[in-house]
Amino acid sequence: MALMRMRNTQGANATEIEKKIKRGNALRQGSAWRGSRWLVVSLLVAVSVCAAALWLYVSSLDSDVTETLVSQGELVSPQPRVYAVQCSEDYENYKRYPGCTPQKCGRAVTDGVVSREEAQVLRRLAERGLALAGSDGGASILDLHSGALSMGKQFVNIYRYFGDQLTDVFTQEDFQLYRNIRGRIQAVIAETFGLDPTAMYLTKPTFFSRINSTIAKTQHDEYWHPHIDKVTYGSFDYTSLLYLSDYGSDFTGGRFIFMDQNGNRTVEPRTGRVSFFSSGTENLHRVEKVTWGTRYAITVSFTCDPAHGISDPAMP
Repeated sequence: MALMRMRNTQGANATEIEKKIKRGNALRQGSAWRGSRWLVVSLLVAVSVCAAALWLYVSSLDSDVTETLVSQGELVSPQPRVYAVQCSEDYENYKRYPGCTPQKCGRAVTDGVVSREEAQVLRRLAERGLALAGSDGGASILDLHSGALSMGKQFVNIYRYFGDQLTDVFTQEDFQLYRNIRGRIQAVIAETFGLDPTAMYLTKPTFFSRINSTIAKTQHDEYWHPHIDKVTYGSFDYTSLLYLSDYGSDFTGGRFIFMDQNGNRTVEPRTGRVSFFSSGTENLHRVEKVTWGTRYAITVSFTCDPAHGISDPAMP
């Protein structure tokens, strides 16, 4: 009987131990699940926070565009729309040239200098020239003055690299139109700012640009950084851009933004539109990243210093 009672006791103890083991396993499994669940939740929260931060950062890049100076749908003609700004001290660090060095500064936009048809001819010129090569990144340039053309991550001189082939790409009429339009842009800048046009000189870099949404591969592709032309190039006194494509239909993004202390002002590109401004710190600016399509433009720059002047391009 004693042996029987001992076996019953041992059996009861074994059963109790087994129950405790099962409860322990269940508790551990529950604890493990709760731990992993909290890990998953924590990861989801972290991902959500990062995504929100990224969204806020990206959206904040252009959320401070507070005013559109000229929209794509407007037609500013025949007179330019002018916005005066106070001149910076940048020009004090350079020799002054009467009749040219900025006395009054500002920015202006006009659709009355270059016709849409003329701009389309120049765009086709740019397309043919840039079809010879192009950057690996999103920004390519073609400089008919120096011959510089984006090719991969570098630049080549089209006049040396392609030689006689260029007669199948460009015509004398292309270059003549380019020179005529450059002269008209120079004239409207001189009239707007009260300058002597003969005291202004074309300067480098003056070039065609093609921008799309391809990821930048070199610093030359990173066109969107804020900058000041007078600080960057030194020789610049007046900068102009002739747009060869339309914001909203040929491309999105790619607006030109003046960055002022009390808010930003933007110009929406329109085929044939000329935007021009004094090149000092008073006109800190940048270009939005192009998000879709292709943006074509010409940057035409002027200096008051004849030592930095360049000639119009000519067929070789």
